Amino acid sequence: MTTKPTPQEINEKIVQYSWWLHKEGYAESTIIGRAKLLKILAKRGADLFNPESVKDVIARQNWSEGRKENAVDAYTSFLRMLGMTWNPPRYKRVQKLPFIPLEKEIDDLIAGCGRKVATFLQLLKETGMRAGEAWKLKWTDIDFQRKTIRVTPEKGSNPRIFRVSHKLLAMINSLPKKSEKIFGDYPIRGFARLFQRQRKKVAEKLQNPRLLRITFHTLRHWKATMEYHRTKDILYVMRLLGHKNIKNTLIYTQLVEFEEEEEYVSKVATTVEEACQLVEAGFEYVCDINGVKLFRKRK
Repeated sequence: MTTKPTPQEINEKIVQYSWWLHKEGYAESTIIGRAKLLKILAKRGADLFNPESVKDVIARQNWSEGRKENAVDAYTSFLRMLGMTWNPPRYKRVQKLPFIPLEKEIDDLIAGCGRKVATFLQLLKETGMRAGEAWKLKWTDIDFQRKTIRVTPEKGSNPRIFRVSHKLLAMINSLPKKSEKIFGDYPIRGFARLFQRQRKKVAEKLQNPRLLRITFHTLRHWKATMEYHRTKDILYVMRLLGHKNIKNTLIYTQLVEFEEEEEYVSKVATTVEEACQLVEAGFEYVCDINGVKLFRKRK
């Protein structure tokens, strides 16, 4: 009869598994997520060295089909590290359209957060980059003169360069420069918890529970949706997000379902400087009328 491994042996094996994923080139967010799932399964009674035990524990969890699918994927790669295989259960995630907040809601949230969190959110809003990509940014990735940010991709996506606003650059430049990374050297998990606490306070203050649905990744969805609505160019949005497979981008064509009568904020510019400021604030040029340039931005 095989002896069930001790908690210490399980933890040591999960640490070994995390390092193995790292050597295989997996993104940090994937490594953290998979290791966490294995720890949960083990804590809830699964013997990680017995595939049938793991299968039983996954089946008994009150999880979504997508989370169960993630657990199966995590355990499959764990067995691959051990040189083992199994007959995995079949779970198929239900495709859901992501939540897209109003721009005002995003701006309200940014305004109510602390300096570091607000800067991070503004960065995600303007670029649509992944939270993991933003977290790894170094000061050397910022070109303050050209107003650009260079992104080192994760999850096998493509590298990108973003042109950003004066506002964002000023926010970034106001952060303390204590390390080579803009947002610090500690894990993003702690920063995410800080964001969640601040988000809760802002939602309560403004009496808007929708703000609680805004995550780091929500801003990526928002940016992609707005850019597709603006350009109707799915290949442009694909490049913006760094996707290698257009199937991952096509979902945003389904999210552009605005009302026929859209409401806009209108502004006029009489100088080049005023026009530049409006463009950086997200306004789009409409036409020239009576010697001034007319711009608009959706409310």
